[in-house]
Amino acid sequence: MFSKLFGRKKKDEDPYSHLPVPETPSWAVLGADMHSHFLPGIDDGAKDLNDSLNLLRSMAGLGYKKIITTPHVFIDYHPNTRQTILAAWEKANAAIKEEGIDIELRPAAEYYIDDYFMHLMEKEELLTIKGKEVLVEFSMVYEPPILAQALFNLRTAGYKPIIAHPERYMFFHRDLSKYEELKDRGCMLQLNMLSIAGYYGGNVKHVAEKLLAKGMYDYCGTDAHHEKHMAVLTAMATSRDYHKIAQYPFRNSQL
Repeated sequence: MFSKLFGRKKKDEDPYSHLPVPETPSWAVLGADMHSHFLPGIDDGAKDLNDSLNLLRSMAGLGYKKIITTPHVFIDYHPNTRQTILAAWEKANAAIKEEGIDIELRPAAEYYIDDYFMHLMEKEELLTIKGKEVLVEFSMVYEPPILAQALFNLRTAGYKPIIAHPERYMFFHRDLSKYEELKDRGCMLQLNMLSIAGYYGGNVKHVAEKLLAKGMYDYCGTDAHHEKHMAVLTAMATSRDYHKIAQYPFRNSQL
């Protein structure tokens, strides 16, 4: 059913097939990353400060100059608060300067939309990517009944939601118009680079490429958690997938 709904491109239809594959891995074309899990020991990303520094060195080696790192705020699994995030960021930021890593690190968050989040946005200022732009995610298995209300409440409070990795929400795959609805509600969409690499499977990759072709993405993020992700990002930079990212007008340069 999936292929009947969307169709699949043939390999010879790659619009970038005439461009050379880069010899040196670099994502300097993006400059900034706005979705990652590099703060030490507060979610399912970097385990400790040494792990954080190794990941950030790898990011700097790939040409990134700015990282807006986004630990999970998910009460059931990663019950972070503004205070825990800022404390972890201060620790990591001090270590970056001490180690002389040439990268700017800023704190934000990836908020999970649930009942807890509905109350949280009412009682405190959210950590944002830029201005009032806030990164949010939700269940990948089913559409939350409160999703529409949560997005409306965010907009009413003056925030602009950025939907993290929309290509990974499997329940949207049968109807691409769902993504149009998100845009119509004032949301921005953020591509996971790992999706283009096929890291989450062929269906996710296919939907990501469809959304890219329709020009629906606003930002591009690594969503990097660990060295395995870094290895995939490095390999991507010297593959045909590089041009799918490099040729798209993402807003990362505005961060």
